[in-house]
Parts: sequence; C-alpha cells; structure tokens
Amino acid sequence: MPLGEFGRIERYLKPLAAGFPGALGLTDDAAVFGVPAGHELVVTTDALVAGVHFLADDPPADIAAKMLRVNLSDLAAMGAEPLAYSLVTSLPAGLGDEWLADFAAQLAEDQRDYGIHLMGGDSVSTPGAVTLSVTAFGLVPAGQALRRGGADPGDLVFVSGTIGDAVLGLAVLQGNLTAADPQPLIDRYRRPRPRLSLVPVLRRFATAGLDVSDGLVADLGHLCEVSGRAAVIHADRVPLSAATRAVLAADATLLATALTGGDDYEIVFTVKPEDRDALLASGADVTEIGRLVPGGEPGSVTVLDAAGQPLPLPSRGWTHF
Repeated sequence: MPLGEFGRIERYLKPLAAGFPGALGLTDDAAVFGVPAGHELVVTTDALVAGVHFLADDPPADIAAKMLRVNLSDLAAMGAEPLAYSLVTSLPAGLGDEWLADFAAQLAEDQRDYGIHLMGGDSVSTPGAVTLSVTAFGLVPAGQALRRGGADPGDLVFVSGTIGDAVLGLAVLQGNLTAADPQPLIDRYRRPRPRLSLVPVLRRFATAGLDVSDGLVADLGHLCEVSGRAAVIHADRVPLSAATRAVLAADATLLATALTGGDDYEIVFTVKPEDRDALLASGADVTEIGRLVPGGEPGSVTVLDAAGQPLPLPSRGWTHF
C-alpha cells in the first residue's frame, strides 16, 4: 500500500533533516536557526522542471543530485559554505514510493559529501511535470561574499574545471550527437560538481564571480554587465576535457556550442593581475582564459579564435524566455 504524503515525509525526508537541529524534526511549521557571530547568511533558490532542466526519464538519483548540486554551486560562487536547504517537491500522483526512495537516498549521500542538511519544505502532487525547488542557505564571513560587480579593466578572467561537457552530454542523451566516449559527458550533465573546494581561493583572490549555468559566454557577460565592463577571452585557452576534445576533433563547429551551451556549473571569476602567480601557485584547478578590457559595451564578451579573430557565435547562451 502506498505510504501517502505524511508516510513519505516520515520515511524518506525526516531522516534527511536529522543532522540539523533547526529543522525541529520536521514537526513544526518552519525551521528555526541562528547565524554564527561574524558571519552573514547567503540564500539561493533554484527550480528544476522535467523537460527543461533534466529529462523526464532521468533516474531519480540523478535528478536529486543535480537538484541539490546546482544550488551548492550558487553558494560556492558567492564564497559561502553550505549550511542547510529547504525542498519543495511537486510530483505526479502516479510516481511511486520507489522513485522517492531512490531520490532521497541520493540526497542523503550528497548531504554527507557536501556537509549540508534538509531543514524543511513542502510536498505536493501535480497533474503536470515533476517540478522541484530548493532554497539553500550558506555562511560567509561578514563582508566576504563574492559579488558580480567588483571587476575592473585589466582584471584577468579565470574559470574552474572544464567547459562544454554537459551540453554535449545532453546532445548525446537526446540522440543528436554520437561521441566516442559519451559517459563522461552524460555524467557532467546529470551530476554537476559544485566547486565548494574553491571557496577559500575565491575569498582570497577573486574580485567578481558567478557560476556557469547559462553558458560560459553568457555568464561572463552577466559579470561584465554588473561590473560595467567588457571582456575578451581566447577560445583556445578555455579548458576542455578529453571527451569534449574528442568530439571537437570530429566536428570543430561544436566549439561554439561548448562555449555557450550551459549546465557546466563551473565558476568564472576575475582576479587582479598582481595576484595571478599566487592564485596559480595555490594549486586550484583553474585556467586563465582572458581579461577585462577598457572601453567596450558593458556586458559584452568577445571570443577570439586561435588566429586572434572574433569567433562568430549563434547565441551567447541559454535563456528561458
């Protein structure tokens, strides 16, 4: 017999809140918690909808991982350490208890890995697509939150990890791309890797930053717009995985897709030139790809090819509307 709403909460969600006293065992109308002295609270909210942010037939464990990790990526981009999160699940009535069991098991695993706990939320049914919403809370030392608006002309542009895997992984899943080594690409689409280990480096060196969700070019453009600057980056400096390089070797036209496709959940950030060597000496997995330039339209990003010529891009990145 199905567990029903409150049975599901008791069995699958209440254990996820056990490590956060402020959740009050999910027995009350809201959570209660304080902020440690000398810190500020960082709050982010993301919604994920089947058919938009993940494929409707993706495994529930992969959906759970992506749902939580994209919010953790936002915290990392602000220089914050994870604290807790609230969760709203809007699930079709026909989605059984087994689906939620797999979903919750993955959340438990990610909570252990990333040091965060469920603090509450809501669970409702829907006649439409699976829709999930997380509000994540993080802590940052007072005055040290990383914003998008602190960059100046001459600042260097860095990005973490590798770019382009996720959008190519989605193309594989949709049957639009054949790759010699597809699994790393698929994994990056389904299970992003929030760069929380980069938080101390960002606090020390970054002048501005954000996570790459809409595409490298688009998101760097968001940084430039808030900072009132323009940027130039070099396509041949953008870090690519071996799997993506293999795809581009077979079809070089997909470079534009890799640069603008989104779902990377890396961090793009700016650094003062005088801090470049110290940043690189820190051992952080980051790559210098360009710089902010004087003049130019605020928010503009010029991508240069290997010959130093502007690379035409069909779009800057993903937009919902």
